[in-house]
Amino acid sequence: MEQAGRPAVEVRERESWRPELVLASASPRRLALLEQIGIVPDLLLPADIDETPRRGEKPRDYARRVACAKAAAVRELLKTRRKEGDAISGSFIVAADTVVAVGRRILPKAEVAEEATDCLRLLSGRTHRVYTALAIVSPKGRERDRVIETRLRFKALSRAEVDGYIASGEWRGKAGGYAIQGLAGSFVVKLVGSYSGVVGLPLYETAALLAGEGYPVHRQWLNLEL
Repeated sequence: MEQAGRPAVEVRERESWRPELVLASASPRRLALLEQIGIVPDLLLPADIDETPRRGEKPRDYARRVACAKAAAVRELLKTRRKEGDAISGSFIVAADTVVAVGRRILPKAEVAEEATDCLRLLSGRTHRVYTALAIVSPKGRERDRVIETRLRFKALSRAEVDGYIASGEWRGKAGGYAIQGLAGSFVVKLVGSYSGVVGLPLYETAALLAGEGYPVHRQWLNLEL
């Protein structure tokens, strides 16, 4: 769950020709991924929702439900922060959720070393899946979502590798107890799917959905102003 009461963060002043873009997350990884493709959100506004999996919920369904719930929650927050009409007519909202799963088992976002250790031991030498769900709400209220599945196989991890990774602290708050963009990248034997999706935001799908709803993704690359 996102931390309750975390304030919104203004990222930059918006150009007059461009609609507002709100990232429903405080994740520095998702912010960096957006910036990689030339998109800088105007506002970081994390959603305060219950992310507890439902009994028997499949990992893909869970990721989609949470991402859509984040987008909906932030849309409601915008309504309370501003005049309702302005919030609906002027803002794109981007939300995402990443889930690491072994079969139907959803691994936790590790908060203590024991959780991360259990995750790494479970992932050692085997294939697992990462589901990243993307949800976008357009200024007109249109909702779009995608779930991206990536398959990864870890090497067989030695005790020294597990202990060393736990000591690094990189696992803290990460789904499945690891961050592929850091030291754990050395554990990955094979990856089939979206690397950026495993990091936290599938870039191809994000750009495609935003552009499809009319957000000027590629115009920003030209750095033009009216």
